[in-house]
Amino acid sequence: MHAWLCENPTGVDDLQWKKIPTPQTGAGEVLIQIHAASLNFPDLLIVQNKYQMKPPLPFVPGSEYAGVVQAVGEGVNHLAVGQHVACLSGTGGFGTHTLAPAALCMPLPDGFPFVDAAAFIMIYATSHHALIDRAQLKAGETVLVLGAAGGVGTAAIQIAKAAGARVIAAASTPEKCALCTSIGADATINYATENLRDAIKTLTAGKGPDVIYDPVGGDIAEPAFRSIAWRGRYLVVGFASGPIPALPFNLALLKGASIVGVFWGDFAKREPKNNARMMGELAQWYGKGKIKPVIDRTMHMADLKAAYAHMGSRAVMGKLVMVN
Repeated sequence: MHAWLCENPTGVDDLQWKKIPTPQTGAGEVLIQIHAASLNFPDLLIVQNKYQMKPPLPFVPGSEYAGVVQAVGEGVNHLAVGQHVACLSGTGGFGTHTLAPAALCMPLPDGFPFVDAAAFIMIYATSHHALIDRAQLKAGETVLVLGAAGGVGTAAIQIAKAAGARVIAAASTPEKCALCTSIGADATINYATENLRDAIKTLTAGKGPDVIYDPVGGDIAEPAFRSIAWRGRYLVVGFASGPIPALPFNLALLKGASIVGVFWGDFAKREPKNNARMMGELAQWYGKGKIKPVIDRTMHMADLKAAYAHMGSRAVMGKLVMVN
C-alpha cells in the first residue's frame, strides 16, 4: 500500500508519499481499501502539530474517508468483506488502505457514491448536532450561517432548510453567495463588501437571527453576536479564520442569548446511541435528496499537497475530495 506519512509535524511540505506494509487487522478493526477521502480543516492543523489530537509519529493524516472492507478483525460482526463503508477516525485516510475501528464505520446504503460518502460524516454530523440538538431549531426560525460556502456551512444551510428554517448565508465573495443561494439559502450577505450588522438588520426587519452558526470565529463573531435576536442561540462551531474571539458577557445578558458550544466528536463518544440515531436520520435525508455534499472538486490522492494549497487559498466551496 501507499500513504502520505507525517514523520515530522511541521506542515504540509514535510509529508511524504511512501510505500509501506499493508497492516493486519486486530480485534475490533477492519482493513479498508480507500476509494475517496475528504480534506478537512483539522487535516491541516494535525500536520502542523496544532490540533487537539496529537497522534504518535509517524502517522497518516486524513480524518474522513470511504471505501470497501477488505478484512475484518476478531469480534467484528456488523461488517463484512466487500461492504461499502464511510469512516471518520481522525487519521489514516490519505492512502490506498487503512485500518479503522469497526465501531466508527458507517455502512453505506446502496447507491451512496464514495465521493459523497467521504464528504458526509463530519459536516452533516456537526451541523445536525449543532442546529437540531444544541440549538433546538424550530420551523419558522431564522438561521444566520457564517462561512456559509465551506463544508460545514453548506451542510448547515441544507439541514436548516430541512428543518423548516429561513436561512441567511454569509460568505466572502459573490461566487460563494451564489452557491449558497443555489443550495437553498433564502438570502445572502457578502461580508467582504457589506456591513454585516446593517445587512442582518435589513434582512431580519431589525429582529436579528434566532440562531447563528459560526465555524469561522475571528473578527466577525462580535458584530454577529451583537445582531442576535432575543433568546437567540450562538453556536460556537470552530475557528477557521484562526483567532478565537472573546465576546463580552454583557451582550449575552442584554439579549437573553445563549452561547452554545458544539463538539460533535465528544457527543459521539459520550452519547453513542443518540449519535447513531442522528446518523441514521442523516442517511435517510440523503436518500430522500434533502441533503447532498457540495463537492468543490476531486483530485488524485498523489496530488494531496496541491489540494492543501487550494484549501489554504480560501477558494474552496464545499468539500475537496481525494480519490484513488
